[in-house]
Amino acid sequence: MGKTKRSLVAQVPWPLLLSEFIGTALLLGAGLSIVILNFGHGSPMLRWVPSNSVRRALTGFLFGSVGGSIALSSIGKRSGAHINPVVTLAFRLRGTISTPLAAGYILAQLSGAVLGSVPLLLWGPVGKSVAFGATLPSVKYGSLNAALGEVGTTFVLVVALFSVLGVERIRKFTPLLFPPLYGIMVWLEATLSGTSTNPARSLGPAVVSGDWHGFWVYIVGPFVGCIIALTVLRISPLRRLEVDIAKIEHFSRDEYGVLGLHHLEREHHTDESEVSKTCSLEPRRDNDKPRK
Repeated sequence: MGKTKRSLVAQVPWPLLLSEFIGTALLLGAGLSIVILNFGHGSPMLRWVPSNSVRRALTGFLFGSVGGSIALSSIGKRSGAHINPVVTLAFRLRGTISTPLAAGYILAQLSGAVLGSVPLLLWGPVGKSVAFGATLPSVKYGSLNAALGEVGTTFVLVVALFSVLGVERIRKFTPLLFPPLYGIMVWLEATLSGTSTNPARSLGPAVVSGDWHGFWVYIVGPFVGCIIALTVLRISPLRRLEVDIAKIEHFSRDEYGVLGLHHLEREHHTDESEVSKTCSLEPRRDNDKPRK
């Protein structure tokens, strides 16, 4: 039992968890500041860009740019910059990372989201007017439609991400996917749910603002969207696309050897070796003796 516990701990390098913690904190602090700037009551952006739809598209593009920049940074170089529990879940269900590492990533992302949202209080009344960037279901369309919106946008996110990662020639451009993708999704869908696609992104401002209205939407919606996306990727022609490392960029770097299929294959071969070794140490029975 003690050996099993040590092996599980060995699968969770703490520097990777720290990178996910910091990366998610930066995503929330910078990304939600953009949301507050573009929509907070009293912000000059309301005068400079009076069109609500244009501000939605701009907000999505800039929020995606923050995520893409984190993927390109040293944070992404180390941990892969998942900075989203849904992305980590998708990599786990595709078999690219282990369960202990995925659990550690998700805990780091959720705690980083809360810490990263605390500085948003500095926005004062401007931030409070939009619940510090919280994602809330539309009053007009209701929670169910908001959940469907989250299912749809998360589905698009996962399919697009794995489609780009699965083509070796273009995977290096993966961080460039997020600005236009979120620009379009926020422009089209934000009036339903606010376009989260990320439970950590919704958790942080909910804690800071105290507004938990319809929070289930941002757990159930992204989870269901992720499962449907992975199912489509498995049964469609896209199943031929192989994602062999759980990173958004810096694919050649895996200093701890835990972010790719090579790691799980090595574990499998190690287990087989242990079994073979155990079998070879079994005492020979009488009927196994060589005949003269």
